[in-house]
Amino acid sequence: MSPVVKQKGERFTLPSKYLLFILSILCVILLIITYKTNFISNTLNSVAGVVVIPFEKGISRAGVYLSNRTEQLKQINELLSENERLQKQVDELTVENTKMQQERYELTALRELFQLKDDYADYQMTGAHVIARDAGNWFYSFVIDKGSNDGVEKDMNVLAGGGLVGRVVDVGNTWSKVKAIIADDSNVSAKILSTSDNMIVSGSLEQYASGQIPFTQLLDNDNQVAVGDKVVTSNISDKFLPGILIGYVHEINTDANNLTKSGSIIPAVDFEHIEDVLIILEQKQYIEEDKNQNEEID
Repeated sequence: MSPVVKQKGERFTLPSKYLLFILSILCVILLIITYKTNFISNTLNSVAGVVVIPFEKGISRAGVYLSNRTEQLKQINELLSENERLQKQVDELTVENTKMQQERYELTALRELFQLKDDYADYQMTGAHVIARDAGNWFYSFVIDKGSNDGVEKDMNVLAGGGLVGRVVDVGNTWSKVKAIIADDSNVSAKILSTSDNMIVSGSLEQYASGQIPFTQLLDNDNQVAVGDKVVTSNISDKFLPGILIGYVHEINTDANNLTKSGSIIPAVDFEHIEDVLIILEQKQYIEEDKNQNEEID
């Protein structure tokens, strides 16, 4: 058989069976490529779903938490600043309120002293501040800021609040020591104001724990003394000027001798709170001497 010679200028033609075979191969390759591509894509999507998406969610949640935390810290700082400002304002108001209360107490004390001064206008007086006191709950012995330089002398009577506090027992140039009528070794000759019946008022720190001090030797022959009657210093007292309010009858008992009575009184002065006092710049012995001299002249 002689070979087929391709003439110059003839077109190349592929037999149809070969063309069909080639196209079939191409389709198979394309199918394989398409399958492989979908598999890889699905695999990558699955991997992303398992790894990437939770990671993204974690980052998102962390971002939200950090954002919320930052906002909370900002609010906390603002609240702390506001709290500091309010606390400072509260402190200022507390100081102001304390100052106002102190001024009110001082005003009340001054009013009481002025009232006392009016009640005992016949006596020359000077005011003083308490600067120290003996240990204990009550002012049974204390020091004031006036002394001999101010005309204060031993045994001068001291007033505060509603009446008699006690007397001066020691004097320095710029200070004096006062013993109160509630002290255990204190005794005052007193009388019932309404009946002039005499009695002895004694100090007792133990009994003053209940707000009272005892009295004894009350002569009440007519049984006229009653609870609430005023008790004042008597004319026969050797240390205290007459007519100074001591307190009020609280309890009365008849003694075993049926001749005298005893009991307790409520002092007119609050011996737990004493800050300012009045000192009567006169003494009982000098007043009596002046009175006797005047009688002799008459």
